[in-house]
Amino acid sequence: MSGGWDPTGCGVLVLPSGRAVRGRALRRALPAGPLPDFALYLLASEPDATPWPHAWLRWPDFGLPADPVAARAAFETIWTRAEYARVEVACGGGRGRTGTALACVAVLDGMTAGAAFAHVRRHYRPRAVETPWQRRYVQAFAGGA
Repeated sequence: MSGGWDPTGCGVLVLPSGRAVRGRALRRALPAGPLPDFALYLLASEPDATPWPHAWLRWPDFGLPADPVAARAAFETIWTRAEYARVEVACGGGRGRTGTALACVAVLDGMTAGAAFAHVRRHYRPRAVETPWQRRYVQAFAGGA
C-alpha cells in the first residue's frame, strides 16, 4: 500500500500501515522517478508553482507551524492521501520541519510520539526533527490525536 512510491526510493518513509510518504529538501534537485500526486510545503513564505497539486503550511525555519489547527488538517490530508497516491512533504532543508511533519503523520498512523520520532530518524533522516521544541510539538500532537 505504498501509494505508488518505491518503498526504497530516496526520502520515502514507509509507515507501519504500509502507507508511504516522501520527504525531501526543496533546496535540492527533485529526485529522479515519478512526480508526486500531491505535496505539502512547509515554508515561511508561499512556494513557487508546481505542475502537481500542493498545499502550503506557513512554517518558519527551525520553528513551528504558524497555525496548529491547519497543520493537523494538513497532516491528516497527507496521511489519508498516502493510502492511494504519491504524496510528499518538503521544506528547505528536508530535516527539521519535514521530519516533524513526518513524525506527526506517523502518530496519525498509530505510533506513539516517541516511536514516531525514532521511526523517522531511523528510516528517513538521522537528524530529523531538529529542535527540542519540534520534538515537544510531536509529543503535544500525539496527546491531541
